[in-house]
Amino acid sequence: MAQTYIIVDHLKDWTAFSPSDRVITFPQYLTLTTKPNDRTRIINLCKSSRYLSDGYYCSLLAESRGHNVMPSVRVLNDLNKKALYDIELSQWLPLLAEKLGKPDEPKVIKGHSVFGNTLVPELKEFSRKLFEKFPCPVIEFTLSYKKQWQVKALKATSHSNLNDEEETLFADALDQFSNKVWQRARKSRSIKFDLAMLVNPDEAMPPSDTQALKKFVQAGKQLGIQVDQIGPKDIVRLAEYDGLFIRETTNIDHHTYQFAKKAEASGLVVMDDPQSIMRCTNKVYLADLFNTHKVPCPKTRIIHKGELDMIANLEHAISYPMVVKIPDGAFSKGVEKAKNRVELEACLATLFKKSSLLLVQEYLYTEFDWRIGILNNKPIYACRYYMVKDHWQIYQHAESTSESGGFDTLPTFEVPRSVLQAAIAATKPIGNGLYGVDVKEHKGRGYVIEVNDNPSIDRGVEDKYLGDELYMQIMGEFLRRMQQKRIH
Repeated sequence: MAQTYIIVDHLKDWTAFSPSDRVITFPQYLTLTTKPNDRTRIINLCKSSRYLSDGYYCSLLAESRGHNVMPSVRVLNDLNKKALYDIELSQWLPLLAEKLGKPDEPKVIKGHSVFGNTLVPELKEFSRKLFEKFPCPVIEFTLSYKKQWQVKALKATSHSNLNDEEETLFADALDQFSNKVWQRARKSRSIKFDLAMLVNPDEAMPPSDTQALKKFVQAGKQLGIQVDQIGPKDIVRLAEYDGLFIRETTNIDHHTYQFAKKAEASGLVVMDDPQSIMRCTNKVYLADLFNTHKVPCPKTRIIHKGELDMIANLEHAISYPMVVKIPDGAFSKGVEKAKNRVELEACLATLFKKSSLLLVQEYLYTEFDWRIGILNNKPIYACRYYMVKDHWQIYQHAESTSESGGFDTLPTFEVPRSVLQAAIAATKPIGNGLYGVDVKEHKGRGYVIEVNDNPSIDRGVEDKYLGDELYMQIMGEFLRRMQQKRIH
């Protein structure tokens, strides 16, 4: 579990706020000893952040000790040099103009961004972006208007420079940001670990619905794991936790991958880990991996835009109908079927606009696809996802709606052996995380279509056979890994 300390110049600087043994002075921090495997988080509230001041040394020593500190030395350096932050902030000037309008005469606005919050209503978005770019507890900003709005100055400052109203904002923001850090000591003794579960309320087709997320939280509590739901803007909070469970659709060029990378670098147990995201979200990579490791799958060709005799070579290798896919499609998006050469040419023309490499596979007709849930290279659930009526996929997307077929959920021991063996063979070269393997059963054999690093787990679907036990198994694996990390 992460230990959080708030560093101030003098303890009297904290008298306006709730007392806590987690609030210490910089000299006390110099003598603080922590165990090598204990994750420690530092919120640096020293008054001065200039080079070689106590505030500067606080962040510098925290980084050298492997502590997660806010603000970091990089942020302090950036905020101390206008030339560095001007490059970034120049992109935000249209936002300021939109929110603040055009005054009739020159104007100056001074204020504070407190953990991304501010008392100036028109500058809430500006304050949030400021905190995301320069994670710092308190930033003093000065904006000026002559012919246009400009960011005249930014400065890392202390909570002691806030007025009464801003102090209240600071207390509330710190309370929310640090998850009531000074109350951690009074947490139930049964809670041994903290797990962040990344979700996105705005996602149209999330991997888990609200009821399933609640079941993960309940299962964690039974095992001594405090599960907190965090969102896409909470990456700076990762240091609070022992693990990260991503329940948002992942991609490489996406904040989910950044969360996974940062969590792994911070020593957290992570599912989906960055390697699994990288390997599973690109079908070209998977196709090559399956070929290398002899994983049973449909006949597959990787094609490159501009390849000579492409159509003829495909027709020689694969019979019609063919399935054409972009490398990073999800939920049946970016997947088309061609029944003849004319349709194939049209599919290629459309999909090559999205990617320079495409996959072309033989089409194996089945009434349903198997989805085998694999955790730590062992099957934990099995579903049959049926095709949408009068359609060849389990999802059918229209302009404003998406439709899916029916499903059956079965115990894994009722799944054909060839299907289970194919699913396990597909995940072993990827990793030991949580995966959903799509397998087609054709003429008594299992053919792997793809491996999903962030499989769907919805209440009443994937858990229909195991019920609450499915959530206990997944949380139990987190517990095992977090205990293992603490030991080592």
